[in-house]
Amino acid sequence: MAGRSSGSDNDSLRRYLEEVGAHPLLTAEDEQRLAAVIITGRAATARLEEGPVSTAERVTLKRAVRAGEDARTRFINANLRLVVSIARRFDGGGLSVLDLVQEGNLGLMRAVEKFDHTKGFKFSTYATWWIRQAIGRALADGSRTIRVPSHVRETYSLIDQSTERLAAELDRPPTSAEVARHTGLSKDHVDLARQHRNALVSLSAPVGAEGDTDLGDLIADRSAETAFDEMIRRIDRRVLDAQLARLSERERDVIVLRFGLGDEPCTLAEIGERFDLTRERIRQIEARALGKLRHPSVRRLWPDRAKTPVPA
Repeated sequence: MAGRSSGSDNDSLRRYLEEVGAHPLLTAEDEQRLAAVIITGRAATARLEEGPVSTAERVTLKRAVRAGEDARTRFINANLRLVVSIARRFDGGGLSVLDLVQEGNLGLMRAVEKFDHTKGFKFSTYATWWIRQAIGRALADGSRTIRVPSHVRETYSLIDQSTERLAAELDRPPTSAEVARHTGLSKDHVDLARQHRNALVSLSAPVGAEGDTDLGDLIADRSAETAFDEMIRRIDRRVLDAQLARLSERERDVIVLRFGLGDEPCTLAEIGERFDLTRERIRQIEARALGKLRHPSVRRLWPDRAKTPVPA
């Protein structure tokens, strides 16, 4: 794990601060005005993408889009110093301050996009949460040494996205219960996923009074891998079961049989024979069930959990 920022990093940071210091800060009135311009520009972009508009309207809309982009740039530049001040608090956590600033700037950009000036909050207060979250996530991901399967990473992403969306709506970090309701997962699952997103301890970390033994020397590789795999399977199965619970009993049976969840996949005709229904009726039930399962936490599991359905 990297140590604190080096002298060269500090020189680069000093030059960066001189550059961002040239951008004037915003007053509360500036924030309100620029935020409104950004929203107008976003609406203009959506209108242009919707379909044909007259030449005169196109000129007006493009002008609004450019004004929104300029306002967004000014909003970001005026708050770059805020990112640096927050990033410095995390120095020594495994990334250089410059790397932390880069990650924090991504959080700042998200904050600008999500900021609702009509709620009366000061932007710096609102943006601080987004910046800290972006930096914290980068530190956790950067310190992770165990490869996490893609479907579990996607579950982490689903929880992260829901957390961001709820934070924007609530203007505070959401609780695990709120995230669980928003994603359709259980609270225990959200807690478990958040727990395993935490940074891992290095296997090279010294232990003992003399510090002459590495932590990795005391851990059996086979046991550690088995425990981790078992945890992954538990997360995986709980996600899938929670989402299948959204279906009716008949829909759930059809999906389990069709995709071979726990057994070999069946054809539409085989499932129809089992339930005394036509092949077309089973296809309709399958289509309706899959429509309900378009939730990202389930769609991202299919490649790993389900076999490819056999030809109908």
